[in-house]
Amino acid sequence: MVEVLNFRDVSVLRGGRPIVDRLDWSVTEDQRWVVLGPNGAGKTTILQLAGAQIHPTSGRVEVLGEALGSVDVFDLRPRIGLASAALAERIPADELVRDVVVTAAWAVTGRGLEDYEDPDTSRARGVLEMVGADSLAERLYGTLSEGERKRVQIARALMTDPELLLLDEPAAGLDLGAREDLVTRLAGIATDRWAPAQVLVTHHVEEIPAGFTHVLLLRDGRAVASGPIHEVLTGRNLSETFGTRLRCGQVRGRYWARAVPADLVARGRRGRQVVVPGDSLTSDSLTTPERDGSGADD
Repeated sequence: MVEVLNFRDVSVLRGGRPIVDRLDWSVTEDQRWVVLGPNGAGKTTILQLAGAQIHPTSGRVEVLGEALGSVDVFDLRPRIGLASAALAERIPADELVRDVVVTAAWAVTGRGLEDYEDPDTSRARGVLEMVGADSLAERLYGTLSEGERKRVQIARALMTDPELLLLDEPAAGLDLGAREDLVTRLAGIATDRWAPAQVLVTHHVEEIPAGFTHVLLLRDGRAVASGPIHEVLTGRNLSETFGTRLRCGQVRGRYWARAVPADLVARGRRGRQVVVPGDSLTSDSLTTPERDGSGADD
């Protein structure tokens, strides 16, 4: 498969401190990646590199076959769909939703004197429908709920039929119902065979849509683990990533995580077998990930 991202020994320094530290990572066109980690892990910085928004301090970043520093990023960026809080802040509140989306064709926010042709407006309507936001086309962006805005931002990211789709915490700030609606729609995009390669940044395993294939776990700018999601997203790896004892599991492609109760950790350390109803949590499984019949990873 064709590589869409390739990071080789990549570091980003700010104030002399490594935000990303000697990262090696690659993404192919058929993969859907989650980048998961605590605050300050370097997740958004990695997405900025992948979106050709910044350059690395050292190392080599290739995006869609082009090396940053050797390519005109203004030619590269239209090939990348990006939805992020930073971009959302630049969208005028008095902009019609259909214009919020169609202006991505010119990589601008705020419709001016650009000339949009019928294929552009048709494409805008199509991607709004894809994310369930076609009924919002004539609304002002500033009147939308947070969940509606998130869907419009993703439609905008899809407007140019990108070769790479980058989503920076798309479910942040949403209530439970809005989050589940959005995650379901993202799962539909992830499982579409014609959809581009995707990278989604989040803090929460519950926000990982079904259909995502790989995960990169980050802590302090370094990779804790990376690879196929069903192999890498374990309690042990999450515990190392977030610095606390965690269990995780999945049901029909959706993941969950929770802390191991302190009293169970203490009893496990004393070598006593601990059994929780519906789980398979023993002193051994506090250190070695094991899966039970419900898909739990202890």
